Amino acid sequence: MTTTLDQTRTAAPAARRGRRRGRDGSRRLAALLLAPTLLVLALVVGYPVLAGFRESLFARGQGLDADGFVVQGDRFVGLDNYTAVFSGDRAEVFWNAFGNTTFFTVATVTLETLLGVGMALIMHRAFRGRGLVRASVLVPWAIPTAISGLLWRWIFQADGAFNAVIRHQVLWTADGWPSRLAVVIAEVWKTSPFIGLLVLAGLQLIPREVHEAARVDGATALQRFWWITLPLVRPALLVAVLFRMLDALRMFDLPAVLIGVNKRSVETLTMLSWFEASNLRYGSAAAYATILFGYIALIAYLFVKLLGADIIGEARQARRAARGKGKA
Repeated sequence: MTTTLDQTRTAAPAARRGRRRGRDGSRRLAALLLAPTLLVLALVVGYPVLAGFRESLFARGQGLDADGFVVQGDRFVGLDNYTAVFSGDRAEVFWNAFGNTTFFTVATVTLETLLGVGMALIMHRAFRGRGLVRASVLVPWAIPTAISGLLWRWIFQADGAFNAVIRHQVLWTADGWPSRLAVVIAEVWKTSPFIGLLVLAGLQLIPREVHEAARVDGATALQRFWWITLPLVRPALLVAVLFRMLDALRMFDLPAVLIGVNKRSVETLTMLSWFEASNLRYGSAAAYATILFGYIALIAYLFVKLLGADIIGEARQARRAARGKGKA
């Protein structure tokens, strides 16, 4: 009996060491397989980000140095470009563009999520002509953004179709709140099918038996949607919303084509950076781009962190339960 216990105690550490070596080998293999992808990302993403940040620390053109002499070319100015953006002579323009970018992101993504989920629920139902409906939904998303902007610019003209429908004379393509509303309408029309298609893919993975069991238990259609459909389609919906948020924060081409550049009501951070670069002010343009990059990274991190907190908690509870069973 004593010999058996001693053999068991000796074999347990050896087994743990074997499992540890296996995990280390798997990690090394995973790192080796991921190395080419990480190298490409470092060259394609990492280097441009660092180069843009470096450019934001310089100013190009004529200026005065510390001794009062005229200096031409690139001059190291440190954080002066960022200071001018937040509290200098360009602060008002920056905060206006920042507010427009945030407004367009919140408004368009919210409306696109509601319409996209509704479109997915309709396309998921079995009815005659469902294939034609699914194909027609793809049309707005397939149209290039510049062409879509020209199309909606024609619709929103003073004598266009939109004013004829509402029977009011509204200057949609001028500066002001009508132009913001025009951009929101055009953007929602174009990109709602994107969310709808991703949600539809999630709906098709839900087993039909789940809904049938809930229907037998007396659950209404609203209860089945809230307690069954929405939780099961949540992963696909979160991915769609995250992608749309990141895309909307970089909005440039639609307001530029539909309304025009240098319009205060629709000027976004990307338009502001483009305007600075067009006037050869690369330092301030890089500062705007760097700030936008940080803003997008922060939003993405908070979005994933806040909505993924419950998932992490469930995983920890599952590990604790497994450990408790192992000890028992």
